[in-house]
Amino acid sequence: MGYYMLRIGVLGLLIMSAQLSFSQRISRSEYVEAYNDLAIKEMKRSGIPASITLAQGILESDCGNSVLAKKSNNHFGIKCHNDWTGGKAYHDDDRKNECFRKYRSVYDSFVDHSDFLTGKPRYAGLFELDVTDYKGWAHGLKKAGYATDPNYAHRLIKIIEDEELWRYDGGQAGGKKGSVKSKKVARRNDDFVISPFNTHKVAYNNGVRYVDVKDGDSFESISEEFNLQPWELYHYNEVEKGADISDFNQIYLQRKKNKAHRDHERHIVKEGETLWGISHKYGVKMSRLIKYNHLAGSSGLSVGDEVYLRRKKP
Repeated sequence: MGYYMLRIGVLGLLIMSAQLSFSQRISRSEYVEAYNDLAIKEMKRSGIPASITLAQGILESDCGNSVLAKKSNNHFGIKCHNDWTGGKAYHDDDRKNECFRKYRSVYDSFVDHSDFLTGKPRYAGLFELDVTDYKGWAHGLKKAGYATDPNYAHRLIKIIEDEELWRYDGGQAGGKKGSVKSKKVARRNDDFVISPFNTHKVAYNNGVRYVDVKDGDSFESISEEFNLQPWELYHYNEVEKGADISDFNQIYLQRKKNKAHRDHERHIVKEGETLWGISHKYGVKMSRLIKYNHLAGSSGLSVGDEVYLRRKKP
């Protein structure tokens, strides 16, 4: 009798534990409520529909409940790839013990998701679509190889329509279900305008978004316009905090690339040019130029030197 009661007691504890564990799971609605503002912010910065970002986060992270999301803040299943220099975590996926990106925060995961899509040439065609064309984006992601699941596009579309995530593509947080579908708020044309909320026209250099500096601009005002953290513009442009923006003609809104466009293999140094200036001209990180050209630092260039922009100098 005592043994039977003991078993019942243990079973009860197990059931209670399972119920507690289940109750701690994040639901879809809770996930959307928690992260719709991040998705909207990244839409305004990158041109990726908030509905797509949220749907991918829901699908790839199991609403933030996956081991990868909980332990590594990776909400989009992005693997390390050759150009990744950040934190790493190893999980079984298509193959055993694959390398996935690890982030300090969920915010960093959302930012890297945007940078990943905007930085890979195979996704470039997506940015020709309207921000409200979530079906086109879903099918485009599948066609470009974001996921191996043959039903990936249809799964994203179903999540968007089930949760009415399209309402966030209007740029407003906390949209209510049943509201009128959002009008177009972003597109790309010859001037690369990504949102009517912006007073600066966004253009591309080496696949990296930038804006021309206007009179009266500051790093803070452009950060606010594009809903960026104050540190981001200084970091992306590789300048010290407090730098005078009037010293620059263009300011990048994203991280520079690891190599220049294939049309630009080398640069011949001219009078007065600096490594930072060359980095800014071609949209390539200074650290990469230093590595490619076997330099000790950012100085040491002479007129007539060849600066390799895509690979190591022989």
